[in-house]
Amino acid sequence: MTRSLLPSRREALAVKRVIDVLGAGIGLVVLSPLLAGTAAVILMMQGRPVFFRHVRPGLDEVPFTMVKFRTMRAPRSGEVWYQSDEQRVTRLGRFLRSSSIDELPELWMVLCGNMSLVGPRPLLTEYLDQYTSEQRRRHDMRPGFTGWAAVNGRHALKFEERLELDVWYVDHWSLALDLRILGMTIMQVLRRSDVATTQELSAVGFPLPGVEGVQLRSAVPTDGGADETDPPEISADGSV
Repeated sequence: MTRSLLPSRREALAVKRVIDVLGAGIGLVVLSPLLAGTAAVILMMQGRPVFFRHVRPGLDEVPFTMVKFRTMRAPRSGEVWYQSDEQRVTRLGRFLRSSSIDELPELWMVLCGNMSLVGPRPLLTEYLDQYTSEQRRRHDMRPGFTGWAAVNGRHALKFEERLELDVWYVDHWSLALDLRILGMTIMQVLRRSDVATTQELSAVGFPLPGVEGVQLRSAVPTDGGADETDPPEISADGSV
């Protein structure tokens, strides 16, 4: 029985990829005026760089470069980048985060095959060695523009709870589930729910990359979009 199910799953995954290509391609074309306008406004108000780039683990933990619109300024003298998120998010950045516009460049990653429209949100490479073997299975699917954890509490969830939801998605994936998540995501974006413009790094209980003995102090909602992402996606520009 298992063998008879495998081909159907492979075929469904092939359909998922077709949906990704069509969805991302159409999205980039339709949203191109918004993308160009956002880039121009960022350039005028914040200067260069327009984009935030960071390497994240993708399918099977293969690294890829994730791109978002930049929403933060660089740390000033005396500021610790992982403790100054609230101060460094710009006024424009808060709007981009609350509206999830900062995440739109990720559609290019979807089109290129590094990401999917739906999947576990891409987190820091430094977390890989901290995962249990069960948690690492979140990388059995391409990382997503949105995901099951993102529509089920997102930043209100503890870090381990988000990882559990990611693994649940991998185990229960179906095209119907993806469509459900996309629909829930659209509703959340329209309502601007489960989104916080900053994340204060503490309730997550995960070691801060590169800082021994420091615990991630998460804030509630912001990955990316993600928070900028989703569990605290701390990055070079400090985006979470």
